[in-house]
Amino acid sequence: MSINSKNGEYSINRLSSANLPDLEKLYTAVYKKQPVAGFFSRKYDTSFTAAMYTGFIAYNSAQLPIAFYGVIPCFIQLNDEPMLAAQSADTMTHPDYRNKGLFVELALLTFDLCRDEGIKLLFGFPNQNSLPGFVNKLGWQVAERMDCFIVPTGAFNWRRLVRKLPVAGTLYVAYSQKLLKKYSVPQFGVENSVFADGFGGVLRNSRYLEYKAYSTTQVIKIEGTTLWIKAGNELLIGDVLLSDDFNSIMARLKKLTRKLGLKEIHFHASPGTTLHTLFSGRFGSIPSFPVIFKDLAGDTAFDKIKFTTADIDTF
Repeated sequence: MSINSKNGEYSINRLSSANLPDLEKLYTAVYKKQPVAGFFSRKYDTSFTAAMYTGFIAYNSAQLPIAFYGVIPCFIQLNDEPMLAAQSADTMTHPDYRNKGLFVELALLTFDLCRDEGIKLLFGFPNQNSLPGFVNKLGWQVAERMDCFIVPTGAFNWRRLVRKLPVAGTLYVAYSQKLLKKYSVPQFGVENSVFADGFGGVLRNSRYLEYKAYSTTQVIKIEGTTLWIKAGNELLIGDVLLSDDFNSIMARLKKLTRKLGLKEIHFHASPGTTLHTLFSGRFGSIPSFPVIFKDLAGDTAFDKIKFTTADIDTF
């Protein structure tokens, strides 16, 4: 599919396997670094939903990619029924082409494509720079704001230092893998904890969890409790299936995180969930991502849908 922009100055193509390299070029121009090889091809191959490559790339007259907007189809389970939905994901505009209305134009085309694909609900977690555009120009609604709980471990963040040194970085990878091996569980992710609280949420069935393997995460088990984690500049908890005393689990997780050379554990959660209550009773927090929805069907009770870190596309 190739169409002209509203003013005829640019051409616009639907995302496809053929033009994925253009998405990588645009990412490099915007962020001044190369994406991980194959990252976007895995991220936007959502064939498990029967809807994939859901987004559009804009090109200038020299056929260079200058803007992109895309969403990631998935299933939301609400009232025990699965519903085809999609998460608003990457929004990129080349520095030379900002403030020309490309974001809005590509988003509107993507919304029409979503309707054609049978997607009933869009959701997202925009940053503060993007939020006004979604709400004021595209009619999204803010449902709530997640909280980010920050758990200090008492360690100095020496992992950040050794990662910058080639030999030390390689040794650290081997060290961390050995350390985590005795906790690791051979699975791609965990089921959604919000279902146990009676809320709707992202349906993490086996095909979804296989898809989420595009991101480097791990599942570990501590005293019977299963945690989905990602180690970066901090230990990021995606979700927790709690089956033991919360205080005991967090004490052991803090000890493990200290050994990994990380000074903090972070966890994002929607208010009203059990995990939010447990974390808020013990740890400090800061306001996290706003949760926004665009109801394409017009009848979705999205106030009954909750999220954790694992549902954010960057996890």
